[in-house]
Amino acid sequence: MKLLFVNCCVSQRGANSRTRRLAEAYVTAFRASHAEAEIETVPPETLLALRPFDVEMLNERDALASVGAFDAPVFGLARQFRGADRIVVAAPFWDLSFPAALRTYIEHISANGLAYHYDENGCHGDCRADRLVYLTSGGDFEREDSVGVAYWRQLTAMFGIPRFDYVFAGGLDARPDTAEEILTASCALARRLAEEK
Repeated sequence: MKLLFVNCCVSQRGANSRTRRLAEAYVTAFRASHAEAEIETVPPETLLALRPFDVEMLNERDALASVGAFDAPVFGLARQFRGADRIVVAAPFWDLSFPAALRTYIEHISANGLAYHYDENGCHGDCRADRLVYLTSGGDFEREDSVGVAYWRQLTAMFGIPRFDYVFAGGLDARPDTAEEILTASCALARRLAEEK
């Protein structure tokens, strides 16, 4: 069992990041209930250092993919994502979505021929994970059409991952008097998801 933790807890709050609290609740509970599991982390520093794909980079990646050279460094993050048994992604609710670094990461893992492929019936995911959990927190309230949640739900399906769950600790700035209560309840939900076999 390998858990991949995509840590995009980029916050001016530093160690007091509210999304980081959600992530720590999840990862700690996962480690306690899956003692045999290996946990790999993609840290914020890695995400922030990624370069968005330009035309030249896309052409180079497509040329490598056309000859099946998926061991090339450009596919490193996609190989890691594809090979995980379970995935948890943590990112704050920024500008109705999530930090740009996470969007760039998505470009890097979305490798046609590795993470998914096309045939005459459309797109088919090739990732091994049985579920993906998305953790987020924000000052505004959760909405059904929150872009970050909807986007990761659709990505999960595209990658062929059969189950998607999320925790949205919302309204933390809108109602500061109940922020701690909301965050505590959200951490409890994150722990419950992590404990599932």
